[in-house]
Amino acid sequence: MQLNLKLAVIAAAVALAACGKKEEAAPAAASAPAAAPAQVIKIGHVGPTSGAIAHLGKDNENGARMAIEELNAAGLTIGGAPVTFELLAEDDAADPRQGVAAAQKLIDAQVAGVVGHLNSGTTIPASQLYHDAGLVQISPSATNPQYTRQGFPGVFRMVADDTQLGGTLGRYAVETLGAKNVAVIDDRTAYGQGVADEFEKAVVAAGGTVIGREFTNDKATDFNAILTTLRARNPDVVFFGGMDAVAGPMLRQMQQLGINAKFMGGDGICTGELPRLAADALGEERVFCAEAGGVEGDERAGMDKFRADFRAKFGMDVQVYAPYVYDAVKVMASAMVTAGSADPAAYLPALKAIDHQGVTGRIRFDEKGDIVNGALTLMTYKGGERTTIAVIR
Repeated sequence: MQLNLKLAVIAAAVALAACGKKEEAAPAAASAPAAAPAQVIKIGHVGPTSGAIAHLGKDNENGARMAIEELNAAGLTIGGAPVTFELLAEDDAADPRQGVAAAQKLIDAQVAGVVGHLNSGTTIPASQLYHDAGLVQISPSATNPQYTRQGFPGVFRMVADDTQLGGTLGRYAVETLGAKNVAVIDDRTAYGQGVADEFEKAVVAAGGTVIGREFTNDKATDFNAILTTLRARNPDVVFFGGMDAVAGPMLRQMQQLGINAKFMGGDGICTGELPRLAADALGEERVFCAEAGGVEGDERAGMDKFRADFRAKFGMDVQVYAPYVYDAVKVMASAMVTAGSADPAAYLPALKAIDHQGVTGRIRFDEKGDIVNGALTLMTYKGGERTTIAVIR
C-alpha cells in the first residue's frame, strides 16, 4: 500500500510538471495591432456672426459646417493616413480690427488653411497675417480687386470681383434700364466704395451722367440728409455700395421722401433678407442687384440640391454665399488629398492647379488666385422674392 501510494504521488507530480511545461511553452496569443488614430486637420472659417449682417456670416459658417461633415463622413486619407477635419469658426463682426484678431487666433491654433473672410474690409488686412504665417486663404465672397493683387501666392477668390460686378451693373443701368441721371452712395468700406467706383466708371463709359456721389457708413440708419440732396437732382437710378442691413432702411426712407428711382446694388444687398429689411419699399422690379457668382444649364441641378439639403439641415434658405464657402472647403481638402499633405506649403501647388466641379460650377484659379470665368447673376425682386434675370460671364 505504501509503495503504491508513493508511486501514485510521483506520477501525479510528473504529470503536473509536464502540464506546467506545456503552459510555459504555449506562445501568448498575438494581439491585434492598434488602429492608427486619425490625424486632425483644422480648417478655419471667419465671418461676421454678430452685428448687423450676422445673418450673412452665419450663412457662410453653415456652408463650411456642411462641407466638414461630408468630408468626415467620406473617411478620407491623406498621405495614407486617416484624417478628421475640424472647423474652427471665428467672428469678425465685419470689423477690420476684429478680423485681424480673429486671423491671429487661427494662426495661433495652427490651422491648415482658412476659408474667409466675408467682407473685403476684413479679408484684405487679415490676408497679410495669413501670408506672413505661410497659410492658404480662400475668400468665398470678398470682391475688392486689391485682395488678389497684393502678390500673395496663397490667396484665392471664389467669385468675380468688383471690376466685373460694378461694371456690369453700371452698363445695365444705362443700356437696359435707360437711366440718364444716376446717383451713387457708398458706405466707405473697402467693398462698398470699391463696387461703387466701378459702377460709376461703367455708367460714364456707357453714356450716363453721375449727378451726385454721397457717403454714409456701414452702421448708419438715418439717410434723410443725403437722400434729400439727391431728390432735388431727380435721379433715375440710385446705386448703393454696401450691405443689405443698410440698404433696407435706405429704401424705406427713399419711399418716405417720394424718391421713385430704381435702386441698385452689388451682392451685398442681393440677399434673401432684403425683403424683410425693406418691407413694402422693396416694390416690384424696383431693386436690381448682382450676385458675384451663378450657375446655369446642367449645373443648376447641383446648386438646387445643395439649397434643398441646406434648408433641410438648418431650417432656413441660403442667403448668398454658403455654397461658395462649401466649395472652398471642399477644394482645399481636395488639394490636401492630391498633395498627400495638409502642410500649406505642400498642398498649395495642388490648389493652384485645381480643376473641381462644385455646386457653384467649375472651379479653377488664375495666376493671381481669382476664379477663372467667374459668373455674375443679375437679379430683381418680384413678389418679395429674388428673381434671376440672367447669368453673365
